[in-house]
Amino acid sequence: MCGIVAGVAGRDIVPVLLEGLKRLEYRGYDSCGVAVHQGGGLRRTRSTARVAELAAQVAQDGVAGGTGIAHTRWATHGAPAEHNAHPHFSNDRIALVHNGIIENHEELRAELQGRGYVFASQTDTEVIAHLVHQLYDGDLFEAVQRATSRLRGAYAIAVFCRDEPQRVVGAREGSPLVLGLGEGESFLASDAMALAGVTDQIVYLEEGDVVDLQPGKCWISARQADGGYRPVQREVRTVHAHSGAAELGPYRHYMQKEIFEQPRAIADTLEGVKGITPELFGKGATAVFKDVRQVLILACGTSYYAGSTAKYWLESIAGIPTSVEIASEYRYRDSVPDPKTLVVTISQSGETADTIAALKHARSLGMEHTLTICNVATSAMVRECRFSFLTHAGVEIGVASTKAFTTQLVGLFLLTLALAQVRGRLTAEQEDAQLRNLRHLPAAVQAVLALEPQVIAWSEDFAAKENALFLGRGLHYPVALEGALKLKEISYIHAEAYPAGELKHGPLALVTAAMPVVTVAPNDQLLEKLKSNMQEVRARGGELFVFADADTRIESAPGTHVIRMPEHYGALSPILHVVPLQLLAYHTACARGTDVDKPRNLAKSVTVE
Repeated sequence: MCGIVAGVAGRDIVPVLLEGLKRLEYRGYDSCGVAVHQGGGLRRTRSTARVAELAAQVAQDGVAGGTGIAHTRWATHGAPAEHNAHPHFSNDRIALVHNGIIENHEELRAELQGRGYVFASQTDTEVIAHLVHQLYDGDLFEAVQRATSRLRGAYAIAVFCRDEPQRVVGAREGSPLVLGLGEGESFLASDAMALAGVTDQIVYLEEGDVVDLQPGKCWISARQADGGYRPVQREVRTVHAHSGAAELGPYRHYMQKEIFEQPRAIADTLEGVKGITPELFGKGATAVFKDVRQVLILACGTSYYAGSTAKYWLESIAGIPTSVEIASEYRYRDSVPDPKTLVVTISQSGETADTIAALKHARSLGMEHTLTICNVATSAMVRECRFSFLTHAGVEIGVASTKAFTTQLVGLFLLTLALAQVRGRLTAEQEDAQLRNLRHLPAAVQAVLALEPQVIAWSEDFAAKENALFLGRGLHYPVALEGALKLKEISYIHAEAYPAGELKHGPLALVTAAMPVVTVAPNDQLLEKLKSNMQEVRARGGELFVFADADTRIESAPGTHVIRMPEHYGALSPILHVVPLQLLAYHTACARGTDVDKPRNLAKSVTVE
């Protein structure tokens, strides 16, 4: 979501700030800005265009300085407009950028207005800037500590003051912020990727930390239970962050590139997996896996659908009761905790605010067996969980997740097999067979990708539609959900997914010739039931678009279009069947001329609740 880059250096820091913003563009944003200490005062340039346009404007304005902050904003409070863009100023003395949401901003705004402060934006962020200004008494570090003690909600902030020209102060609570250490210079960023090429010496700030950056030195204070602060040391890690500047090569968009990278991403995720053992997830996992009696999966969006798929595997293969919760809902309802629950979080970035909050809630209820399936080794999710499995999807720039989803499924399938093993439900012969299937996955996905020309032909029909229905049964119902999500995310076509058996309980009323019905049709035990559901659609004049396994005996006919999958893949079939659904969404979006990699209103990494 929003991105922060800031720093103090003995050189013009503006190129570092702008390059950092470019590396964070994949998160999604609708405005951006930069502010520096220049000529004894504050200089600022903001834009509702892309970072490239901001950079051109900065050059034209002659903005330069050794102390500065920069930001990409995804609108929450207030429309995407220049006056709402960060950085925000307070009385031309304080400059501040902020990720997160301040829950008590209205009462603070009223208090500050009562003290004479005039607000130029609708944002909750401007409240923090004025609060720091109101509390400032010559020491910015102290003012930020006092200000953050009054904030409720989530924040990562970077702030500097006109009166202290070589100082930047940062703080975090609930939103990620890292400290980068260079030679005589220091930086802050919401993601280590923003500092790639500048420094690889990274400190991951913890909840309640406030950090003070000055030339050649910096220090951190941690908030205590009594509300006070004390100096702390945090581990300095060497992080070789990917710059994010991946080349498109022969592809039109990053999403297309990432769809086609899935065979390699799956192979990389499986590299080093020589056999099935709980220790794939961390030291001591065997004892914990033997102790657990149920699984709770917490996730959002595409990751939630990965978890929903895993529920079928965990219950049928491992024989362990499993529940899957939308993370943003779980922490706000009364649930029945069990300390012998394995709490599994799933996140591409490892910084998803709702999922982290749900994880902490589960732990507060006494469920300490925690495990994450994640793509970023240094993320908050990995640090918060006792066990982890890292997918190796690489950087995913397109907002609509593709290779992250399929590698998450691989990790979840390995978890299923590990739990089955400790529960005595996986023989040596079955383990060998499943490992063979997993190792064949990259080749199987490659064969599915060869179907792209047929999918392109379908996309031309879909581009003219405004609604679509996706059907699946059993293990493939979550795949239908993911297919519908992809179509609506990037083509802006309204799409819904249903278990096919639910058609007659309501959705059938929507079916007309104008409503394409996409059907996931593997050759499994529910195939004949699914064929009956397809007949229900045809009887009402609906048009079917079917992804069918080769041996399903589903034939093309008027009103029924069939693309045949290369092979049936048993329990791992969802990993294959989701790929043509990704391609369908992608090519439909291309045909409609939408911004595929940066769809409107959406952000890649959702770091606010």
